[in-house]
Amino acid sequence: MKDRVIRIRKGLDIKLKGTAEKIFTRIGVKGDYTLYPSDFPNLVPHLAVKEGDVVRAGTTLFTDKKDERIRFASPVSGEVLAIERGERRHIDRVIVRCTSDKLEYEDFGSKVAASASREELVKFLLEGGVWPFIRQRPFNIIASPDVVPRDIFISAFDTAPLAPDLDFAIKDDGASFQAGVDVLSRLTSGKVHIGVNVNYPANQAYTGARAEVHKFSGPHPVGNVGVQLHHVAPVAKGEVVWTINPLDVVFIGRLVTTGHYDVRRIVAVAGSEVLKPRYYTAMVGTALQALLQDQLKKDAHVRIISGNVLTGTRETADGALHYYDTMVTVIPEGDHHEFAGWAMPGFKKYSASRLFPAFLLPNREYVLDTNLHGGERAFVVSGQYERVFPMRIYPVNLLKAIMAKNIEQMEDLGIYEVAEEDFALCEFVCTSKIDSQRLVREGMDLMLREL
Repeated sequence: MKDRVIRIRKGLDIKLKGTAEKIFTRIGVKGDYTLYPSDFPNLVPHLAVKEGDVVRAGTTLFTDKKDERIRFASPVSGEVLAIERGERRHIDRVIVRCTSDKLEYEDFGSKVAASASREELVKFLLEGGVWPFIRQRPFNIIASPDVVPRDIFISAFDTAPLAPDLDFAIKDDGASFQAGVDVLSRLTSGKVHIGVNVNYPANQAYTGARAEVHKFSGPHPVGNVGVQLHHVAPVAKGEVVWTINPLDVVFIGRLVTTGHYDVRRIVAVAGSEVLKPRYYTAMVGTALQALLQDQLKKDAHVRIISGNVLTGTRETADGALHYYDTMVTVIPEGDHHEFAGWAMPGFKKYSASRLFPAFLLPNREYVLDTNLHGGERAFVVSGQYERVFPMRIYPVNLLKAIMAKNIEQMEDLGIYEVAEEDFALCEFVCTSKIDSQRLVREGMDLMLREL
């Protein structure tokens, strides 16, 4: 491990009530599982099944029409219950119902031989359905199988509010993680980089991995893989870097060692409105009802989020865990009017700008709702973004270049390095209520169309 510690000064830790206790509950496999094509930017889904088809874990449900090699597999065995469509017959979600606690798997064999070529490994990961877990910068999209990345980055910790402890979540999967890292190291012309939090003893699975390990310290978003990438080896124009969540590296390791598409992961259910915040062993696409059963406070009006409060997706109780998410968060719904708002004394109110005296108690945990406390207004240069944005990029200037659809300025201002999550804190502190994450996604989509 490198001795140098990369210290991030800019950022903001938002301490919320409802951190998941480090015990986990196993839930039954029976139930409904959902894949959302909207989880994959730039994807045009092409169905490979129809309602009523019998599938196994690993059976292809749909592919990318732009590249049919990229497959999206069923997490369980069972029957295709429904294919729901929206406007213009766009596929909104594909639902598979599992009726047995014993899964049947597609057998993809194994490909761990040292003699296997890079092309053979790529083909194996594509056929095995795990390829979509690998994403690339620029543009934060599914990695292209035809591109050899300069490096591969893995962030081994998450600093978002109430985020799961990734050391705890991987505690029983160290061997699979190493197997996944070994495969990834053969897919890049450079190195596999792993970022760990210097403030806590990292799991041996990370520090002992055959990869380049980097120590980081600082407030959120230091756990974002994009921030780590920026401070270790930024992405220049013409370069491609891959990123992947450590729990998804485990899926690759399981595939190459067992030949099965096994997407079990430990998921945190957290938030102030959860009765007993804890961890669950669940699958990709698990129904939220299974995770939240008997867990919500009675008569509470809540917001259910697949993911964390800054970057997650709003869901209903009949929704499911989204593809890349490792947690479910439940907080109060903010649909009420607060008399006098910021003008009232706020001894228990949270403020990123220290407007209220509660900042004198830095360890206090807060119950925050979804109230915006105002509407969108003029987007002015206030310095708010720069205080929480730990990259050598001008965030406001980049957002304005995106709004103006100025391709050249977007390139000059760093569009190749960023992803939506890197602007989540900017969105949180913004008094202008600008939807920064949506703008960044629109900017990246524009670049994809133009280039």
